[in-house]
Parts: sequence; structure tokens; C-alpha cells
Amino acid sequence: MTKHVSDGKVYRRLSEQEINELMARGCVAVDWTRVEVPEGPFDTSRLSNVEFSGDVRIGRLDGTFQRPGGLTRNSLISDVTLHNVTVGDDVFIRHVANYIANYDIADGVYIDNIDSLVGTLDSTFGIGTEVSVLNETGGREVPVYERMSAQTAYLIAMYRHHPEMVGRLVGMVKEHADSLLGQRGRVGCNAELTNCGTITNVNIGDYARIKGATRLKDGSIASSESDPVTVGRDVIAEGFVFASGSRVDDGAVVHHCFVGQASVLSHLFSAHDSLFFANCNCENGEAAAIFGGPYTVTMHKSSLLIAGIFSFLNAGSGSNQSNHMYKLGPIHQGVVERGSKTTSDSYILWPAKIGAFSLVMGRHVNHPDTSKLPFSYLIENRNESFLVPGVNLRSVGTIRDAQKWPRRDKRKDADQLDSINFNLLSPYTVGKMMAGIKLLNDLERTAGATAERFAFQAMTIDARALRRGREYYGMAIDKFMGNSVIHRLGDRHVASDGELRAILRPTNPAGKGKWVDICGMFAPKSEVDRLADDIASGRISTLSELENRWKQIHSEYYDMEWTWVADHLKEWCGKSVDEITRDDVRAIITRWLDSVTALNHMLLDDARKEYSLQSRTGFGIDDPTGEADNDFVSVRGQFEADPFVKMVQDHIVTKTALAQSALALLG
Repeated sequence: MTKHVSDGKVYRRLSEQEINELMARGCVAVDWTRVEVPEGPFDTSRLSNVEFSGDVRIGRLDGTFQRPGGLTRNSLISDVTLHNVTVGDDVFIRHVANYIANYDIADGVYIDNIDSLVGTLDSTFGIGTEVSVLNETGGREVPVYERMSAQTAYLIAMYRHHPEMVGRLVGMVKEHADSLLGQRGRVGCNAELTNCGTITNVNIGDYARIKGATRLKDGSIASSESDPVTVGRDVIAEGFVFASGSRVDDGAVVHHCFVGQASVLSHLFSAHDSLFFANCNCENGEAAAIFGGPYTVTMHKSSLLIAGIFSFLNAGSGSNQSNHMYKLGPIHQGVVERGSKTTSDSYILWPAKIGAFSLVMGRHVNHPDTSKLPFSYLIENRNESFLVPGVNLRSVGTIRDAQKWPRRDKRKDADQLDSINFNLLSPYTVGKMMAGIKLLNDLERTAGATAERFAFQAMTIDARALRRGREYYGMAIDKFMGNSVIHRLGDRHVASDGELRAILRPTNPAGKGKWVDICGMFAPKSEVDRLADDIASGRISTLSELENRWKQIHSEYYDMEWTWVADHLKEWCGKSVDEITRDDVRAIITRWLDSVTALNHMLLDDARKEYSLQSRTGFGIDDPTGEADNDFVSVRGQFEADPFVKMVQDHIVTKTALAQSALALLG
């Protein structure tokens, strides 16, 4: 009897007796000689009403499946047509309305009640699909692939000024996509497909859960045992890549999209030509041509995100933008830097740029650019845009966001694709604040110290807001710089100024100059430019080499951060690393503690508003005068017992102790 070896397993043709037994159980074959089973005994009773076409190979069928509710089912293949299919060991395949063709099905797969599973042998399984982000008419297309990171996508989309680099990087993705042409589709081990419609040219990873999807076409589901992908009921997706841990569910419609690790698209969300990276959560609304960096969140039915780049975003109900300007079509795009929020019914007319950790309220049609003034409020009043610089530094919401993002990292896959830095203060934001102070000073000097309002790029800044913003920036800079100095000193005793200078002298040459936010990852622009040049020159020639390079830059963040801090010591405290003394550092620590304490007290004041009498409106419904306080306390608790309040109070104590310890180390 003819035998074949595949993946270390020995297969044979069916015996005449086995063929007769299968035929008695309603099985038919175009050519029985092309049906193979494992060497040794084969249980034909596990197959019924199976039509075999082309080359079919079946594994052992002696396993069991534990189903929800306690039901146990035996492995079997029933009521299905198999055409050029390889089936692994211990599978359950039943009730396939049409057929399965050109697929390799791994061990332990469970398939029940689907319409079809078809590979056409001319697909790249969504790999290389061009996603037209930001500019719907083209110009920033990003070809997607299974291991694409936010950083790599950012480089392709936003570095179009470096065409040689973009061309080589796109070529790497195309080469990978071309390698998939002619290959059969795959269903990974222990995957589950139940109650689905048509599935065409979709590579399905290990442990994936596809339950009730309506139509899936030309895609890759990069599921893993540690972090399975879930595709749920009524989902329609075409030209897509779903990364590990992602969930696309409840009627979501996805066309030409990448959904990153642990991201969720659900509750009828609609998206086309969009990228969603780690931990995005999008429900009910719509996204069109967006670059959704990590933690892009939109939850409301009336919200539209369009033609913008976002990260760490919280979009309120009715948030909207417009990329239609003049008569040339949707050719404009917007930038909303990390950590920003848009309130209910907010609107921005692109092109526009919103600075990091800002809040947008109202309608803004004059193309605002607040990127030089982060942590600001942009507020509309009577069709006029008012900018309040730095005020978000004292907001409870800003600090709570910075704390919750790391806690809400749902990625279970140890192989994390996106490099994410959660720091609120960094060379990126602090550099902007340093430049922001100079900008505010220039505005005041130009308009005069007695001016009540200052005009800035079609926006208005009130005099009081300008001066308060300058103060907030100064405290935040003191906090960041002082914190960096303290951590650089560590727990080392410093006996002399010379010893101090040796400790503070940078050890990493990279870090000077401008820093950028590469969609979740902070890095010196010089390092990103060097990486881009290495791609253009061929020194980085594969996607895996690029991936490793991103991780290297990310891992060196704190060393490069210190290089930046050391380079700005002269500007900040009047002394360079080679000039600084222990007395200077004592002054730095004192300023740091004063700023930390002052900002924390501002946070407490902001938090106290949540417990004001006005905030109790709506409590004690039937007797607001007699029951409101008790009702409020029973629901919200006391101010002093609030976890955030206690955290801030503890933070003051901890930082005071840290300052005392650092001062003691200086002798």
C-alpha cells in the first residue's frame, strides 16, 4: 500500500474495506485513491455524508470536545464537501452548507454550521492590503501585515518626505505578501468556527474564535494560544488583519483595516481604510481613514473619526471632524496628539493640529494649531476659539488617564508589537512646554503687559490664562527635570562636586535635540531619522530587523531621556553638567518638591469639585433637602475616602520622603 510522509506523520490510502464502510455511511469520492488517512487502524464510523474531491488527507479522529453547558462531543467529519483539504487530528467538522476547499486545517479544530471555507489560491490573505489613512484620495497608503507595529505604520504614512525609505519599506511588505500567493488557507490548531457565513481567503490563527460572522474575505487572523482573537456575530470584514487578542464583534463592518493587539471594534461600529493599534476600543460610531494609535477610544453612536491621527484619545458623544475643504474633495487631514479629549458635540475643521493632552470643546472652524501649547483647553465661545494653556496639568482627569492606561493594557501576548511609553512628562512634552513658555512671553511682550487678550493663530488667549499657563508649564518642567536628576543620582552618596558631575554625565550619545512621538513611542528625532536612513540605504533590509530596531530604541528611552535633560540643564538651571554643584542640585530638589506639592494640591482642589453641593444635584430625588447628602455619601462616599484623593495625599508624603533622602545623599 502506498505511503506518504507529511509533517512527520505517515499517511496511506484507504483500503477497499474502508472505502466500502465509508460509502455505506453516505460518503462519496471523485477518486478514492486521492483520499489518505493515518497509518494504522482508522475509525470510519467517525465520518458520514462526506464528499471527497481532489487531494484530501484526514488525521486521527479519536478525540473529544467539551462544549459549554457540559456537553461532550466526539471528533467527527460529517455533512461536508472537502476539496483539496488537509485535516489534522481530532477535529470536529459538521454541517458545512457548501464546501471547504484549498485549506489546511490543524489539530483540534471545531467547525460547525458554516456556509463555506474557501481558498482561491490567488490571494495574499489581506497581507499587503493598502489602507488609505488620513487622505482618502491617496498619498499615505499603508500596506498592512501580521506583525505591523504602530511605529512602522507611522513611518510609512507620515514620512513621505523620505520617499526612498518609504519605497523600500513598502517593498519589504510587498515581498512578504507575494510569498503568500498560491498558498492554501490555514485554520490553526484549536480554532473554532461556528454558525458563520462565507469565509474566503482568510488565514485563521491558533485558538481563534469565529462565532456567527456573516462574511470574511481576504484577511489574516493572527490569533495565538496566549491571546486568542474573537470574531463575533454579524461581522463583515474584507481586506483586513486582526492581531492577537483583538475582538471584532456585534455587527461591526470592517473594510481595509488593521486591528491591533487587544483592540475592540464592536456594537455596529463601522470602519474603512483605518488602522487601530494596541488597546483601541471603538463602539457604535464610525471611522473613516483614521490612524488610530494605541488607546484610541470612541464609544458613542453619533461619533465620527475621520482623516485624523490619534492616540490615547477619548472622543465624546457627537465628536466630529471634516476633511472636506473648498472644492477639491477630502484631501485634508488632522493631527490630534496623544492624550487629548473631545467633548460631546465637538467639531474640528481639518486641517488642524491639537497639542498633546488637550481638551477640545465646541466647534472650531479656523484650523486651529495648538501643538506648541500642550495640556491646554480649546473652547468655543460665540464662534470664537479660546485657548487656555497648560490648564490640563492640574486636571484630575489628566492624571487619572495617565494612571489607567498602563492598567488597561489588555495585551496577553508576550510578543507585543507596539512599543508604548506611558509617561505623562517626557522630553517630547517638556520640550514643547519650554518652547511654550517662550511663545507666551513673546505674545505678552508683543501685545504689551497690559493687554487683556492675545491673538494666536486664529485663537484668543486671555491675559489671566496666559500667565497661569506659564506658571503651570514652569511647575511641570521643574517636576520632570528634578525627577530625572533624583533618579539619576539613585541611592549613591555624593561626596564632592566632581563625583556629582561624573554621575550626571550622560552615557548615551543619543537624545539631544527634538523628540517625537512615534505613535505611542517617544524617541529623539535624530534616532528616527537614522533608522529611516538605514532603511533607505539597505542596512535594514527585513521587517524583522526593523522590528528589533524599534525595540532597541524603546529600551534605551531612559538613557536617552537623561541625555536630553543633561543637555538642557544650562537652559533650565543656569549650569551645565560640567559646572553643576551639590548646592545647585539641592536647589533643584527643593524646586522639584515645591512643584510636585503645588500640583498635587491643585489636583485635590479639582477633585474636591466632584464633592461640592452643586455636584449633589440629582441625589435624594424624593427629598433633596433632607436626603441628598446621605444619598450622595452612600453612592459616592466621602472626599477623604476617595481612592484618588488618598493616592494624591500619599504621593505628597512619598515625594517629600524621597526629597529628604536625596538631600541626605548629597552630604
